[in-house]
Amino acid sequence: MSKRIFKLVQASLTVIVMLTSAQALAEATIPTADIDGAADSPLLKRYEGSFIVSYEKFAYTDFAVPLSPLKPSADEDERDQMNNRVFRPDKQVELEGALTRIVYVLPKQRSPLEVLRNFEDVVGQAGGEVVFECKREECGGDPRAASSGGGGEMSLTKFFVYESELKDAAYSNGQCALTQDIDDQRYFTAKLPQPDGDAYVTVQTFSLIDELYCKALNGRTIALVHVLEPKAREKKMVVVEAAEMAQSLTTQGSISLYGILFDFDKADIKPESRPALDEIAKLMKAEPELGIIVVGHTDNKGSFDYNIDLSSRRATSVKNELMSAYGIAADRLTSAGAGMMAPVASNDTDEGRARNRRVELVKRN
Repeated sequence: MSKRIFKLVQASLTVIVMLTSAQALAEATIPTADIDGAADSPLLKRYEGSFIVSYEKFAYTDFAVPLSPLKPSADEDERDQMNNRVFRPDKQVELEGALTRIVYVLPKQRSPLEVLRNFEDVVGQAGGEVVFECKREECGGDPRAASSGGGGEMSLTKFFVYESELKDAAYSNGQCALTQDIDDQRYFTAKLPQPDGDAYVTVQTFSLIDELYCKALNGRTIALVHVLEPKAREKKMVVVEAAEMAQSLTTQGSISLYGILFDFDKADIKPESRPALDEIAKLMKAEPELGIIVVGHTDNKGSFDYNIDLSSRRATSVKNELMSAYGIAADRLTSAGAGMMAPVASNDTDEGRARNRRVELVKRN
């Protein structure tokens, strides 16, 4: 054997050993305890003998839950962030509040159906009701995909969370539970009456399929649980006054506003946006020669084209409101949508995404 061939073989063996060692360190294992900091939601008990392998809480966020099967978007070219064809339900409820996401690994020989029925029992015992239920292909989208994968069709799991949003380490139990192929998918949406309004619960169960890094969990039932509790939003946003807008437009050419709010996934302006709109109108009336561009911005949830369209529609809503409610001349207002193209914070956190969802005024003349 020549020295060159020997070195190539030696290098190949070294790579194999390194990959094998990395795999051994990273592989999923049978959980014997909850991950640190995780706990059941006080509204929903766990199935006995299961363990939490992924956990995340959001103090206040928006959340949509399906009330009907997912259906392909009418626009065949509409794609999600992983280049999958977009699927949405015809009926859904759009919520805001405190959200908890919990992923459980169930004991051996527990089927997705058995686990789902037990969660339904807990909902019933708490005085709640299941408002939508589906199984396998009936749920819509790709019934064998969880949160990972691109170039195909969205899955039910991707409707809630994408692999890129997971905080769990690669090949950990939590990451394995939500990124591998799945089988025998089951799902329900339920609501639970609470003093401050209905809480909503979603439970998706399925069998995990993997024979490589996640093989320890192969065949195990996984439960992905979301609990959205009604919660009043903390109103800490200070309304930017007309004088401050004028100064920023003069010195920086633009100003970002967070006091103009919209319903989730819509361009309808919420009533609590009135103080911010009042100040914009005050500015425009004080400076009759001023022309502005109203620019809508989104976070990176959803496809590029979808966010461009949504941000454009929201900017147009603001423009139309300034014309119709305040009498600002149309030739002084231009609207445009930037979608996710100009973030001011990281989209990897809930707080960062909230900063990126904004309306910006840009001085035109």
